[in-house]
Amino acid sequence: MRILLTGGTGLIGRALCRHWQRQGHELIVWSRQAALVPSLCCGAQGVASLQALSAATPVDAVVNLAGAPIADRPWTASRRELLQASRVQLTHQLVDWIGRQAQPPSVLVSGSAVGWYGDGGERVLDESAPPGLQDFGSRLCVAWEQAAERARDHGLRVVLVRTAPVLSASGGMLGRLRLPFSLGLGGRLGSGRQWMPWIHLDDQVRLIDHLLHQRTASGAYNACAPEPVRNADFTQALARALHRPAVLPAPAWALRMALGEMSVLLLGGQRTQARRILDSGFSFQHPRLEDALADLLAA
Repeated sequence: MRILLTGGTGLIGRALCRHWQRQGHELIVWSRQAALVPSLCCGAQGVASLQALSAATPVDAVVNLAGAPIADRPWTASRRELLQASRVQLTHQLVDWIGRQAQPPSVLVSGSAVGWYGDGGERVLDESAPPGLQDFGSRLCVAWEQAAERARDHGLRVVLVRTAPVLSASGGMLGRLRLPFSLGLGGRLGSGRQWMPWIHLDDQVRLIDHLLHQRTASGAYNACAPEPVRNADFTQALARALHRPAVLPAPAWALRMALGEMSVLLLGGQRTQARRILDSGFSFQHPRLEDALADLLAA
C-alpha cells in the first residue's frame, strides 16, 4: 500500500512509520522538515509540498495527524491561529488536493482528540455523545473533523480518531511527567477527581492500522484504553511505578491563573469509552494503566 502521512515526524507518526515499514508499505511524509524525514521516519520519502507527488503513482490511503502541540504554551491569539492553521487549514488543503487527483485514495484517517467532548464531568462519553464547544480546544477539534469530513464528497471512506493522551516511553505526556515524579515532585491536579483517558502508544499505532485496513470502519472512534482513571488515581499509579511519593498537588486556582482557558486540559476531563473500536473487533494489548506504566517505564 502507498500511504501519504502528515504529522509523520511526531510521536505517533514515527511509531506508525516503524510499524508500516515492517509491513512493507511505501510511505510518503508531507512535512516542513522533508529533508529530515528519511532519518526520522525509518527511510520514508519526505515531500515539502503535495505538488511534489507524482500523479503517475497514485496514493492508496492518507493518514492525517499533523498539528502543532496544543498543550505546549498558553492559548494566546497568535497561538490559536497557529493551532487552527496546523490542523484545520492544513486538512482543508489536503482534502482539496485529494479532490484534484484523477485516481484519489480510498480512505482518509484523520486525527482528532478526546478534547472534542470538552469537559465532560461525570458523563460517560462514547462516540454518540455531543461535542463540548465550551472551550477553544473542543471547538478546534470540531472544526478539524469537519474539514476532514469533506473528503466524503470525493468518494473516500473517512475515519476520525479521537485520541486520548498517549503514553510513551519517550515524549508525550509521560515524557513530561517522568522527571518531576521521579524527583518526588508530582501530585494531583486540582481536586484530582477529573476523569483522565489515556492510551499506550503501541495500542494507538495498532488501532490506527486496524481502522486503515478495515473497510467497514467509518466515522468517529475514541482512541482510549477501556479503563479511564481519575487524575488522582493516575498520579498515584505513576508515583508507585516510580517508587516515589506524590504529595505536591497543583491547586486549581494556580493552574487557572497560569494557563487561562488552557487549564481546561488539566482540570477538565472526559470519561470516554472506546465502544466503537471494541465493537469492531479490536483488542487492546495494554488495557490497564498499571500494566501500561510498568511496560513503558521498564523500556
